[in-house]
Amino acid sequence: MVTVAALLLMLGAQAEPAAAARKAGASPQGPLSELFGAGRPKLRGALLPVSIPLPKPRPADAPAAGPETPAAGNQAPAGSDQPAAEAAPAPPSACRLALSEEIAIAPSIPDIHGAGGCGGEDLVRLEAVVLPDKHLVAVKPAAILRCAMASAVADWIRTDMAPLGLSLGSVISDLDNFDSFECRGRNRVVGARLSEHGRANALDVRAVRLANGQSISLTDRTVSRGLRESVLHSVCARFSTVLGPGSDWYHEDHIHLDLMERHNNYKICQWNVWDPLPPIAPLLPAERPDEAPPREVAVKSDAVKPDAAKPDAAKSDTTEPDAGGTMPSTKKRR
Repeated sequence: MVTVAALLLMLGAQAEPAAAARKAGASPQGPLSELFGAGRPKLRGALLPVSIPLPKPRPADAPAAGPETPAAGNQAPAGSDQPAAEAAPAPPSACRLALSEEIAIAPSIPDIHGAGGCGGEDLVRLEAVVLPDKHLVAVKPAAILRCAMASAVADWIRTDMAPLGLSLGSVISDLDNFDSFECRGRNRVVGARLSEHGRANALDVRAVRLANGQSISLTDRTVSRGLRESVLHSVCARFSTVLGPGSDWYHEDHIHLDLMERHNNYKICQWNVWDPLPPIAPLLPAERPDEAPPREVAVKSDAVKPDAAKPDAAKSDTTEPDAGGTMPSTKKRR
């Protein structure tokens, strides 16, 4: 009861100044007036219209307005969603300038940057090699190689293989590309080191074809040994790695060529030029012809028998009994 009475006295004390202020026209003061918004807002004076000056009309002899270029300070910051301007393409390399259309048909392709170091830069698609007499040696299928590797292959065909084809009475028309760029490990072994094929720095060659239709397989034993040895000497002098039959079981039917860089320009040339296989002998011997002389094997065996009996006779002479008819005494060995 005492608490209620005290609260009523406080409310009454605050109500009296508010009533006096209301009679005087002033806004009520106190926390209750601010809370319930009992005060009347003060009226402001009427706003006067303000005249805004307009720009002058454009003169007739003024130049036409061009597209607005953003200022340096208004450029989009790094990391924004606006697409950045593409960088200017790099100038062609010295190898690219040297590998002209007079040497090979090898258009440039974009750089490849794959996982684990796969790919490379300054890549070309070697489609054909142009011989000095303007004949084309098609690379089937086209090989994706680095420019340096493509240039080495083109020089090898133009300088070494073209005269070889002429010595066979024809012209080289095709180069059998067994494999070029492929993002994989060595010998396609999972987890192995990246192959030079994965760097677009290797080419596998299986055969070359002549214009007269003849196909020369570089690992075929029936092909002339001298021809295969001449190809062996030419590739080992030009490339840093040559793998063929005899190197491992992965290169028995093709020749691997690459330009892998090693310490002190170390090279690997492992290619055994095998001799032709001998003809297969028949399973059974041929029948004896009727006009053959009679066999003398049996006669010789009969003639040997008397000679073979002589040692036995000598032994019997040494064991004959003496005059008394008694045998010599012998000691038993234990």
